[in-house]
Amino acid sequence: MKWNPIQKPAEIAEGRLLDAILSGHFAANSYLPGERDLAAQIGVTRPTLREALQRLARDGWLDIQQGKPTRVRAYWQEGNMGVLSILAQMPSQRTPDFVAHLLEIRVLLAPTYTRQAMEQAAPEIAALLASYMDLEESPAAFASADWKLHFLLTQRAANPIFRLLLNSFQDLYQVMAEHYFVSAESRKRSRLYYAELLNHARRGAFLKAETLTRAVMEASLTLWKKSL
Repeated sequence: MKWNPIQKPAEIAEGRLLDAILSGHFAANSYLPGERDLAAQIGVTRPTLREALQRLARDGWLDIQQGKPTRVRAYWQEGNMGVLSILAQMPSQRTPDFVAHLLEIRVLLAPTYTRQAMEQAAPEIAALLASYMDLEESPAAFASADWKLHFLLTQRAANPIFRLLLNSFQDLYQVMAEHYFVSAESRKRSRLYYAELLNHARRGAFLKAETLTRAVMEASLTLWKKSL
């Protein structure tokens, strides 16, 4: 049996504050009520509230300064990777534009981490891609396979920042990929990509793998936009 972990009071308070910020109840650049009032609104003790506020400040949602009211940051302008990671996990934020913006970033990053990974671990990547030649014809199977490929590529890339970025979007990646791979055309294109990338891996054609990946990521972005 899978047990859902019991949330701590500070996690509950943090979630309620995030909901209030994202819904606009506490708008960007507005100030939160005083601790006593806010703790009563949320239904937690003041020490629990302070813990939640500190966590949200650490992740870029709030600006806390001694002796001043706590300000809600304009998170799209002042936020950080903590903000982006949280947004990616929240269904209410998974708008078509949000996903398209992430895919645009993938167009910029994936070619580079693919080349770096090929330079470091071409045989391992080739072994994974070889197993894709008989991939089950289903959106879930393709979504899982695509995640495993990009996970391996970022793990073997020389720049460790790539893997941290990808790890921040694991849940969203699966949801987005299953939607993308509903299309038979998308699955066909990915099969061709996996086969060609396998060929480049076996031949040690790292620059060609980079060029191929850039073209495929750009095509994927176009297909995603057409599917909306």
